[in-house]
Amino acid sequence: MNYTQLSFSVAEQDAKDTLMAMLSNLEFEGFEETAEGLNVYIETPSLDLDAINEISTQLNIPYTTEQIAKRNWNEEWEKNFEPVIINGFCSIRADFHPKPDNVEYDIVITPKMSFGTGHHATTASMMTLMKGLDFKGKNVFDFGTGTGILAILAEQLGAASVLGIDNDEWSIENAVENCGRNKATKVDIQISPIESIEKAQQFDIILANINRHILLEYMNNMFALLKTGGTLLLSGILQEDIAIITTSAANAGFSYQKEMIENNWVCMQFGK
Repeated sequence: MNYTQLSFSVAEQDAKDTLMAMLSNLEFEGFEETAEGLNVYIETPSLDLDAINEISTQLNIPYTTEQIAKRNWNEEWEKNFEPVIINGFCSIRADFHPKPDNVEYDIVITPKMSFGTGHHATTASMMTLMKGLDFKGKNVFDFGTGTGILAILAEQLGAASVLGIDNDEWSIENAVENCGRNKATKVDIQISPIESIEKAQQFDIILANINRHILLEYMNNMFALLKTGGTLLLSGILQEDIAIITTSAANAGFSYQKEMIENNWVCMQFGK
């Protein structure tokens, strides 16, 4: 499968974050922030130029397109992938990077084009709030698992079982590979819609780092799947989304607990 790379020329971080949030509602497989702006990648048959042009015009951000082979994109990504340490407690690195000495948790990934490498504020914020939760012996659901790093960290933090789902075959393949690299034997990765999960299979903790559109659409599903007394962590939303997400969560039955904001991106914690 060939991919199309769209290169947006945007310098300001706030504009870049807004662009990324709007594009995340489309079927993009990966985002790459550069000095010149933002590169996004999508399977060529899924490219919706009308929707992209509308966003480009609305934000007044020009872009160019380029056809790129899947394998070449992976090689370029892996060549430029740099390790990251999240608040001094968890490192995320490729297998060719040395393991840091000063972290308690270490995750080795092959990022490919799946979302979630720890470099973006949403993933980093999710992992930071995860550090403050008690995962020991808990059943965890990672909704939109991407690279699988949140699921892997959940196991490392002591979860008894973790179910990670995604609707993208490439993400599933990547997440399974990453779980193998990290010997995450308690993580079950499935390509599955959230509707297919039995309501009787409830979870102590739900992780959902996706986008506003998906979070709003499936808020009631997440409430049904969370045990009473459980915790929901959400990210992939901007500061201007806080009110609508909080209202949707409250209408579903969740209670607001806390939030974390980094570079205009928000991670929110709710209870049931």
